[in-house]
Amino acid sequence: MSEQSIRSNESTHKHEIRVCKRCGSRFECRVGDVSNCQCANISLSDATRKFLDNTYFGCLCANCLTEIESNVLALKGNSFPKPSEQIENIHYYIENGFYVFTEQYHLLRGSCCNSGCRHCPYGFKK
Repeated sequence: MSEQSIRSNESTHKHEIRVCKRCGSRFECRVGDVSNCQCANISLSDATRKFLDNTYFGCLCANCLTEIESNVLALKGNSFPKPSEQIENIHYYIENGFYVFTEQYHLLRGSCCNSGCRHCPYGFKK
C-alpha cells in the first residue's frame, strides 16, 4: 500500500470528538464515515431537515437531533400566533416585567431574528 493510500484511508475513517453546540454533551462524529456516524441512525423529517438548514449548530448529538425532530413534528400544522393569540407560558412568559419568548414561539416564527434570544432554537449566539 502506498503512503498516499494509507493517508487517504485514514482520512476516510476520521473520527472526531465534538461538543454538541445545543446541549454541550460530547459525542463521536465520524466525518469520514458518515454512514456509520451516530447521526445516520436518526430518521429526520423533511421539515426537520429544513429547520436544521437554517440553524447555526453544525453537528449535533443524537439526543438533540431526536428532540428537535420531536419539537418540529409537534408543531406541524400550527401557525405563528398573532399577538392576540399568544398564550402565556406557551409562547412567552414574563420575567421581571419583561416578555421572554419560548422555544415554541421561535419555532413557530420560522426563522432566527439574530437577536441572541434566551430560548433560540436556531443556535444563534451574540
